[in-house]
Amino acid sequence: MYQTLLVPVDGSENARHALAIACKLAVQDRARVHILHIPETLSHDTRLIWGAGSVLMDAPQDEVERAGKKIAEGARQEATEHGVTDVDVSIQQGDPARVILKQASLLGVDAVVMGSRGLSDIAGLVVGSVSHKVSHAADCEVITVHRP
Repeated sequence: MYQTLLVPVDGSENARHALAIACKLAVQDRARVHILHIPETLSHDTRLIWGAGSVLMDAPQDEVERAGKKIAEGARQEATEHGVTDVDVSIQQGDPARVILKQASLLGVDAVVMGSRGLSDIAGLVVGSVSHKVSHAADCEVITVHRP
């Protein structure tokens, strides 16, 4: 049913659960999984990166990149452990919803599989959740996974 899936990851448990669901679909359909990580930035240009359970604020760009690679590569390893054989990883900058929509379009994915809540829950309450924005604007299916 699916040939390509896009899975945004941010290091949260909800994103990990969404990745696990996407991997089940990918193994079942022999689909390609595109893992996307978008390091978040706060509006006043303080960098907020989540990696290995820690927060790095005002981190130099090289630390931001290292943390992003760690999250993305960890997701790649999890996908492989779930049996996905065709997986790639991308790290992009920008507004998460816009970047996800752009990547979904560029890659021509059949579906975006994402957690209903990520690490920026508080920001989601103020400006709207990323999953909500993506589900309303995507040109493909969006599977929003709510962690039980």
